Amino acid sequence: MHSQKSFDQEEGKGTLFIVPTPIGNLEDITIRALNVLKSVEQIAAEDTRNTKRLLNHFEIMKPLVSYHEHNQTQRESMLLDVLKEGKDIALVSDAGMPAISDPGNQLVQAVIREDIAVVVLPGANAALCALVGSGLDTTHFYFYGFLPRKKKDRKQAFEFLERITDTILLYESPYRIADTLQEIADNLGDRQVSVARELTKRFEEYIRGTVQEVIEWLETGTVKGEFCIVIEGNSDVKETEEVWWNELSVIDHVTYYIEKDNMKDKEAIKQVALDRKLPKRDIYQIYHVD
Repeated sequence: MHSQKSFDQEEGKGTLFIVPTPIGNLEDITIRALNVLKSVEQIAAEDTRNTKRLLNHFEIMKPLVSYHEHNQTQRESMLLDVLKEGKDIALVSDAGMPAISDPGNQLVQAVIREDIAVVVLPGANAALCALVGSGLDTTHFYFYGFLPRKKKDRKQAFEFLERITDTILLYESPYRIADTLQEIADNLGDRQVSVARELTKRFEEYIRGTVQEVIEWLETGTVKGEFCIVIEGNSDVKETEEVWWNELSVIDHVTYYIEKDNMKDKEAIKQVALDRKLPKRDIYQIYHVD
């Protein structure tokens, strides 16, 4: 168990602030975010060039250090040393909330292990804007983020998503949006969807309709900027049959295959993912990390 009193930090330790940045409109940054960026000792940024432009706009002069998916392991110990010296750090990504389809989660985990406070500021997030503006059900939703690139992994992802009854949120680039929408049609059917682009910017646009209607829009529409795809959940899911592993935890399920069927860890995780219709990375995370 771990308990954190965010604003009663142990003397001699700094705080890691997770600071969302605007996803397009600079006016969306909060007063609190600006105050934190002005007060911290150092800012860890996904791309220091992008963050420098943001800081210059608000006349904030603070040391910047890069922290992205290719160097996060190397940067971790350095940032931890700064925090242990009692200095505060702000973590930002290029846009939106760090650690959500952006680097940051690994650092948060490391900081928590060191019993250092992590304070998350509220702020801009593309997925929630797209969800609320979609007109689809917001009661429950499943955020998936970016689909995997490899064909085999994408197939497994769609097998998982096909059974979700809640509204589904995806991110996609303008270069793959057409292919992804066609895959949605092929794997999930011609459901209601909403595609949002250029959120919060001057050319913000929502395209709402069936998957096929949106695919047709792509032929003449403006395909620029990052896209959020909001997909209607599956209303036709049948009750799942009782299965032998239903009462097992994910860890016990993997362990069963290792001990009873002499599978290696990798093989057992793959089989559990197939059984439960979950992405392999989720099973791996539960078994090896959580």
